[in-house]
Order: sequence, then C-alpha cells, then structure tokens
Amino acid sequence: MTAALLLAVAALGGAGDGEVPASMTPAEARPVLEKALAWLVATQREDGAWGTSVNDDIFEHGFSVESYYTWQIAANALACLSLMRADETPEIRAALEKGLKWLCTTTEPKRGSDWDADYVWSGLYGFVVCVEAAADPRFASGEWPALVEKAGKRYFGILERNQIPTGGWAYYDDPIYSRRPKWGTSFCTALVLPALKKAEDLGWVADERILERAKVYVERCALPNGAYEYDLNPVPRINGGEHINQVKGSLGRIQVCNWGLSEVGVGKITTDRVREGLEAFFEHHRFLDVARMRPIPHEAYYANAGYFYFFGHYYAAEAIGLLPEEEREAYHSRLRPHLVKVQRADGSSTDFHKSSSMMTAGTAYLALSLGLGMPPEEAP
Repeated sequence: MTAALLLAVAALGGAGDGEVPASMTPAEARPVLEKALAWLVATQREDGAWGTSVNDDIFEHGFSVESYYTWQIAANALACLSLMRADETPEIRAALEKGLKWLCTTTEPKRGSDWDADYVWSGLYGFVVCVEAAADPRFASGEWPALVEKAGKRYFGILERNQIPTGGWAYYDDPIYSRRPKWGTSFCTALVLPALKKAEDLGWVADERILERAKVYVERCALPNGAYEYDLNPVPRINGGEHINQVKGSLGRIQVCNWGLSEVGVGKITTDRVREGLEAFFEHHRFLDVARMRPIPHEAYYANAGYFYFFGHYYAAEAIGLLPEEEREAYHSRLRPHLVKVQRADGSSTDFHKSSSMMTAGTAYLALSLGLGMPPEEAP
C-alpha cells in the first residue's frame, strides 16, 4: 500500500516528459508563462497570502508549526518576485501589492527547534524581494518605501543572526546545537549574494564583512571538477561513485553559485565558466528529471532531490543572463521545454510533494524562469 502510494505521488509531477522538443520559441512558451501567472493570481487569498502555514501534505511530518509558516513566507516571497517581474496587468498589479503588503507585515518567523533553522528560508527570500522592491519605481512613494525598508531590515536580521562563523547560511544546525547555527550550504549562500550587495548600497547593511564572508564561503565550495560542494568541508568530499558533489549532483548549485559570485564581482567566474556550467546542466539534465517528484529527499542518482528541479532551472535562467546577449536566446530555447513539460493543466507546478508552499514556490519559479528569457510582448 505504501509503495503504491509513493509511486502515485511520484507520478504527479505534471504533464510527463514524453516527447520533449529540443528547443522552444518565446511565442510557444508565453501561454505557459501566462497560465502560471494566472494561477498565482487566482489562488491568492483575500489577505494577500498564498497557501497555508500548517502541514497540508502527508509527507511533511516531523517539523514544528514554525517551519510550515516559514515555508509559506518563502514561497510567498517567490510569488511576489514572479509578479514583480511579469508584464503588468491590473490583475497582476493588484495581486502584487496585496502579496507584498502581506510579506512586509506578517508576523516574523521563529526558529523551529534546536536542529531546525528553516526560518532562514524566510530571511533569504524575504530579503531578496524587499531589496528588489526598494528599487522598483512602483513602490517609491506613499507608504511603500518605509514599509519595504522596515521589512527588508527585519528579514536581514534573520540572516545576520544565522550566518555561520565560516560565512554561509542553511536551514539546519549540527550538534551540539547553538543559537548561531554551524552548518551552511553553497546554494543558500549564493542566492542572496547579489541582494546583499544591493542592500549595502541602500544603506541597509552596515557591516561589509557579512557579504565578504558569504562570498568567500561560496568561493571555497568550488571544486576542480566544476561542481560546488553542497556544504563547505575542510577536506572536500568527492568520494567517487554517485556522490552529490559530482557534477551530476551539482547541476543546480553550479548555476546559482556562478551567478551569485559573478553578480558581486568575483572575476574568476568567466563567461567560459558560466557556459560550461550551463552545458553540463543540459547534458546531464536527465538526473534532475529522474529526481523530480520523488518524495524522499536525495533518493535519486547522485543524491539529487526533487526540489532541486525548479531551483536549478530558475538560476540557470539567471546564469544565461551573464552570457553575451547574442548567445542567450539559444540557451533559453533549450531551457523552456523542460519547464513547459511539467506544468499542470490548471497552470500550477511543483517538483516535490503537493503542499501549498511547494505548489506556490514551484509555480513562481517556473514563471520566473520563463520570464527571464521572454522578450517584451509587442503591442497589437
């Protein structure tokens, strides 16, 4: 019975791989983007939030109430980011304002338990969204500047309190448990690097050492094989076989780490290095396909987890933006089919479990990924 249930859940990823075209034009992908954005608008609650702050998935047991709430905040931040970057319509603008208002005013999350620091996800994506909103002309007047700055500094406070001594961030702690965690990951740290740099320019972050330590942490995770360690170790772990720190287990981390480091001026992230990372992403993409929707984290080949899928595709789209302009469309055209193939009939997407937070986050990641390669729609 249990095995049958797990297989059924694993099959619920979307339309299925089937015959996936090698490339897809912006015109072919635009309806998928619009459908994802429409789903976000339609499923937003009256208070501006998406989803729930309780356990609404049979596989997500064992966490505290605070963890479910922090996942909701992080997913809501991603939804706001996708609406912020979308071509504006009255419906999208209204949903964006409601969502951002909720994100800026909702109760601050707390650490779930001694080992569970998942509220760092709220700090990471809440901070990223507030930094982007602070530069958005739509939020430059009225109550918005003060509201966004206050919230941005509040989310930054979570990061400031949870940066590990070696500079990174993650979502758990190692024994012996301490107020300031001791475990970080390359990808959590890399995703917030550009926002930290922009926040310094805004005057939100006075201590430049926070960004410097984070940057060094990600740099130290880089491996000679082109991969990035999952987490920094004194002796890098590549134990042969299907290890997570092989390139095939690092497909998503390569993209976010190359992008994050490049955005803060690390010169060793050359165009060639970005291109090589993207080529590896497409060459070994099947390992992300196999992992998508598997209910047990890291059970797939090279310890890939289902929730690597959309995270990896979004930051691959960001990494494409680092290439010369004339090269970008060719890569976006290769990326689009892998996003389109996993959208459900109602416009939603997810890559791991069917909780409301994962549905919101997956759909937002899909919209963000497609949006980065979408040229402005021409007026009729």
